[in-house]
Amino acid sequence: MLNSAVETIPSCRLLGNLPVVYRGKSNQTHQRRRSHCTAIQSKTQSHDSRTTRINHLKIAASLLAAQQFACVGSANASEAVSSLADASATLPIALGGGAAIAALSAALIATDPQKRRTAQTATAGGSEKDSVKSYFDGTGFERWNRIYGSTDDVNKVQLDIRRGHQQTVDKVLNWFAEEGGLKGTSICDAGCGTGSLSLPLALKGAAVSASDISSSMANEAERRYEQAVSSGEAPPATPPTFSATDLESISGSFHTVVCLDVMIHYPQDKANGMIKHLASLAEDKLIISFAPKTLAYSVLKRIGELFPGPSKATRAYLHAETDVEAALKQAGFTVTKREMTATSFYFSRLLEAKRI
Repeated sequence: MLNSAVETIPSCRLLGNLPVVYRGKSNQTHQRRRSHCTAIQSKTQSHDSRTTRINHLKIAASLLAAQQFACVGSANASEAVSSLADASATLPIALGGGAAIAALSAALIATDPQKRRTAQTATAGGSEKDSVKSYFDGTGFERWNRIYGSTDDVNKVQLDIRRGHQQTVDKVLNWFAEEGGLKGTSICDAGCGTGSLSLPLALKGAAVSASDISSSMANEAERRYEQAVSSGEAPPATPPTFSATDLESISGSFHTVVCLDVMIHYPQDKANGMIKHLASLAEDKLIISFAPKTLAYSVLKRIGELFPGPSKATRAYLHAETDVEAALKQAGFTVTKREMTATSFYFSRLLEAKRI
């Protein structure tokens, strides 16, 4: 007599939820089949979990793209979302996708950078400049001193930023080398940080006036210079000077004015004023870098703000290259050289402009 068993195997992708009839098979065989299906189910759930996480990120990116273009109408926002979705494959939204979107939208609101900037500025007494100074004299100094140093006490993201920043510095040094070197050239390094550019400029013979809004940063740059000289580096004929001075208070006249990775801390209207002031100090040329404002970088920046949390995310503004060029032109300068540095977590457009 033939034995018959009828079982329903739940959530098995190969068999679905259909009744499966086994005839003439032992219980051991049935158990092996159940075990095999359970293994398939486990692998499927693991794959689905990874796919869901990836899709949530895609949804977040699409939401951000739509937010970026909301000011120019829903049609353009939809187009932006479609383009981004096409670029990263299709964007399947399964059951529960609405809840995921709601959660991500809430996260975007909770980490709204404008709200964070307003809170930071209010804490500093309403001055954006004082807010930046407070940050770089406190936790910002600790963080960026490690990033711009040689310590191994950095994570992968910080190491990537260090390498990206160094690439920008090297490009500036190469520009000077192409034009005959640095000896005797007067250079203002506005926003010198810990001396990533000031030190090599001075040690190559330039007469460097370095300044930073943060006294902690300026003092560290001077300390590193003195350490380099005491370690055997030949001092320049004109020793560099280091001072804690905000950019708009710098005075003097210099052959070249350099300002790297500073504008990211200020909105465009403030950046325009900075460019105007820096241009007034430059006899021949002005070299500046900034984080370019594009859809892709805007999306990456907002996604990045979701994960570290408000306490760790730094102030950051992106600037459209056309706006920066317009400010340079208004100040009497025209762009003569361009470079772009793009690593995984560091994006910087570098411009050299000469007086017209």
